[in-house]
Amino acid sequence: MNTSPPSFVTWFRAAAPYIHAFRGKTFVVAFGGEVVDEGQLAHLSHDVALLASLGVRLVLVHGVRPQLEVLMAQRGIEPQYANGLRVTDEAVLGCVKQANGIVRIEIEALLSTGLPNTPMANAAVNVASGNFVVACPRGVFEGVDLKYTGAVRKVDVSALRGRLDAGEIVLVSPLGYSPTGEAFNLTVEDVATSVATALAAEKLIFMINGPGVQRGRGRLLRELTLSSAEAWIARTKKSTVGRGTDIERFLPAAIDACRRGVARAHLVSRHVDGALLLELFTHHGIGTMISRDSLERLRPARIDDVGAVLQLIAPLEAEGTLVKRGRERIEREIGYFTVIDHDRRLIGCAALYPFPSARAAELACLVVHPDHRNAGHGEALLLHIEARARAQKLDKLYALTTHTAHWFVENGFHEVDVSELPAERRQLYNWQRRSKVFVKSL
Repeated sequence: MNTSPPSFVTWFRAAAPYIHAFRGKTFVVAFGGEVVDEGQLAHLSHDVALLASLGVRLVLVHGVRPQLEVLMAQRGIEPQYANGLRVTDEAVLGCVKQANGIVRIEIEALLSTGLPNTPMANAAVNVASGNFVVACPRGVFEGVDLKYTGAVRKVDVSALRGRLDAGEIVLVSPLGYSPTGEAFNLTVEDVATSVATALAAEKLIFMINGPGVQRGRGRLLRELTLSSAEAWIARTKKSTVGRGTDIERFLPAAIDACRRGVARAHLVSRHVDGALLLELFTHHGIGTMISRDSLERLRPARIDDVGAVLQLIAPLEAEGTLVKRGRERIEREIGYFTVIDHDRRLIGCAALYPFPSARAAELACLVVHPDHRNAGHGEALLLHIEARARAQKLDKLYALTTHTAHWFVENGFHEVDVSELPAERRQLYNWQRRSKVFVKSL
């Protein structure tokens, strides 16, 4: 990222809405033992501490797969699997307990760092861990007893919330405990999904080996609804794409979490320094986000959208493409506006000014943010404006432009003389701008 002062200020201002939105929200961040094993934990701990300082309530769920495999190899224990799950006998369970202790202590140590001149200086991060997860045995699959391999039965929500309310980061290991005092080996995705849904978390974030969900020639799919994520899984089952990868493990867990009430789930590369910050505080992010519904919605503008509308149209006003409108005018006319809202951010707007006596209306102030152009948003706004005009039993839709004549022609308008404008609009025509007038029959 360019760190020159103007670029930094622009980025920081762009991040401000996310900072406000995330304060007080609960995020569950899950990562495998590879993050510890491959030296990525230090950078991740810096980002976790920063999120905590911004008021985000954090639960970290870690895995131990590479550490467990090393301990098993040292003891000459051959791994066994059934139905894709590890068979955990008493010998393996001993290794599981040791691996969890190693990883948990490593994470707690890094989150306790407070050296001057480091990102952790004065962080004062308090970490809580404990027996938050009640588990039960998975039982027998295809004639194989999985023994101490378990599944989450219940999450102690009150205990977790108590620690979060105290301002602590909660660290949860992939171990569960039964009322009879037994310990069970759990998968990180099962624990993370269960914790996130029990807490009704705002976000569940999986730190994975790849960049996210990809299509075709490696094109990253940045946003998926539940239906599109499920369609992707159905397609990949017919090929080798995604098999045996983190996507195969974590995408179904992300879908399950969103179905059970988590607002957003993210799959983010663990190999990118600052991945959490880039995913959460930039508009496009760097991974794949899964949500219950589309992040975009077209809706009537509200009075609290005035500032965002002004910000959206300001560049076009400055270059003379749009007539300048002051805040007071936008506030008076906000009821005429329709906006496109993309994940709490306005990316487009348009206004419909009716002239009922002439059974006509004007389409005005149609703007789409530069980052979202050529994606059909302008056409979507136009269709909505046309629908609004028809609902008011209007027959013609006018538009005035100095720069985008071809776009209007491509969308069914044709040029007419200024004299054809409704009389009350013709009186306001700016002869210095000499805008071209277009009309479309409804």
